Amino acid sequence: MFATPPGITLGPVETIADGRARNFVLQMRAGRFHGFVVRRGDCVRGYVDRCPHAGLPLAQTLDQYLTPDGSRITCGWHGALFEIDSGRCVGGPCIGQSLTPWPVIQRNGQIVTA
Repeated sequence: MFATPPGITLGPVETIADGRARNFVLQMRAGRFHGFVVRRGDCVRGYVDRCPHAGLPLAQTLDQYLTPDGSRITCGWHGALFEIDSGRCVGGPCIGQSLTPWPVIQRNGQIVTA
């Protein structure tokens, strides 16, 4: 699955530390959706947890989606680097490709699918 319906509350923004990311797995009628959300202050960005290079989940270790300095999303398998704001690959084996966006918003302190 590569999308979810709008309006699903994922939880409080505080469940993700500022400058970090968190994995979410949602059981839908058609199967399981795997995504992750990156938080920067009150801004949240979501992506489908799938590397465009090999189709694998990005993190080898739960919630380890970002580079050590928190500036980019990284694929733990092949070292691809992605911009947080756009999901565009800027380094590694899939330069020019992008992560699939997962629309999420922060509303009243909650992360909600959009």
